[in-house]
Amino acid sequence: MLTYFVDHWWTMLATAALLALFGAALIVRAAGRGPYPRLCERLIWWVSCRYVRVVHNLVVVGSEHLPERAKLADPDRRPLIVIANHTAGVDPILVATQTPFVIRWMMADDMRVPWLGWFWKWQRIIFVRREQRDGLSVRNALAELAAGGVVGIFPEGGLERPPQEIMPFLPGVGLLIRKSKARVLPVWIDGTPQVDPAWGSLWRRSRSRVEFGEVIDYEGSGLSAADIAADLRSRYIAWTGWPANDTPPDPASTERASVKKPSRVRTRREPSTEVEGDASCPDAAA
Repeated sequence: MLTYFVDHWWTMLATAALLALFGAALIVRAAGRGPYPRLCERLIWWVSCRYVRVVHNLVVVGSEHLPERAKLADPDRRPLIVIANHTAGVDPILVATQTPFVIRWMMADDMRVPWLGWFWKWQRIIFVRREQRDGLSVRNALAELAAGGVVGIFPEGGLERPPQEIMPFLPGVGLLIRKSKARVLPVWIDGTPQVDPAWGSLWRRSRSRVEFGEVIDYEGSGLSAADIAADLRSRYIAWTGWPANDTPPDPASTERASVKKPSRVRTRREPSTEVEGDASCPDAAA
């Protein structure tokens, strides 16, 4: 056996190299279907798609409500804001891997951790200061929307604590929608790891669920910014069947407090088809 390997080492090496090239070609081809323009970004996106499938067993519902990338590129189209309830640090990754467009997220500045600096830079996160009125972050978000980008917001302003309760929606989300005249894509997240600290959810296995709702258009509604925020919250309460929690999140405890995950109870308003795996990622179930 050893003699065979010695005599044919070059053949085995060439075969291994060809298999490696073939595998790399498949990955590049799959990554090429992602929403990012550069190859390195597509590869990171591809790895993220595998991550949410393997670690979080992601189930996706309502992908038919996602606006098509071609329509987003239309210069006459309206801006789009993605809003989602906030359950864990992994939330933005779960959502971003399922959309055919890049989302630029708004995030509290005190959630920034140094070891994820490369990720913040890559995602071009718009950081928001909780302790003061942050006009700069609003201007950056409006500029992104005006330039044709998509902005993502967690309107509760912190993690849902206790879990599966809808916190108050900050009026700033209504202001951004009203000023930009953007359409709203609502997202419901459930089943993520409830761990301390929030970013610990990146390493815990789960059976997470992301559901996209129908796009909402507030143009011409006459609602104020506060009314828009209140209307969105009431829609989430009706959609999820979860109770309202009128206590604003405490920034000091929201991200660090240990929580006990309650039994998962869903109230479904209408039947929908669940897709296990990724709706936007390569090789996803249709």
